[in-house]
Amino acid sequence: QVQLVESGGDSVQAGGSLRLSCTASGFRVRDQTVFMAWFRQTPGQEREGVVSLYPPRPGTNYYVDYADSVKGRFTGLIDYNKNGMHLQINGLKPEDTAMYYCAASSSPLETTSARLMARSYDYWGQGTQVTVSS
Repeated sequence: QVQLVESGGDSVQAGGSLRLSCTASGFRVRDQTVFMAWFRQTPGQEREGVVSLYPPRPGTNYYVDYADSVKGRFTGLIDYNKNGMHLQINGLKPEDTAMYYCAASSSPLETTSARLMARSYDYWGQGTQVTVSS
């Protein structure tokens, strides 16, 4: 059974940094067969895909896609040792305030748009809250 657990959310001042973590069980990230992503959601809004990490082919490192809204400030990182991934966020802005979720899909996702789309993913964590004050 696949489980995803996020951690690292916090209340921070604008301009600060956070590293969110997602630890997976039920599959091995090292097998490079699972597509993973970070989403965020604010009340009343749809989940927005911000970073996807995907295995282009067996034996290579994960590639990373970024939503235009977060390029340059967000970094997605695979962590084979912890069987999960991280989301490094620098230069936090009040508009980054959201619940952040990690997600996983065992189905191949061929395009960036598919990899940043919530309905593409089968498995979700419970979320970790990021609050940024100005």
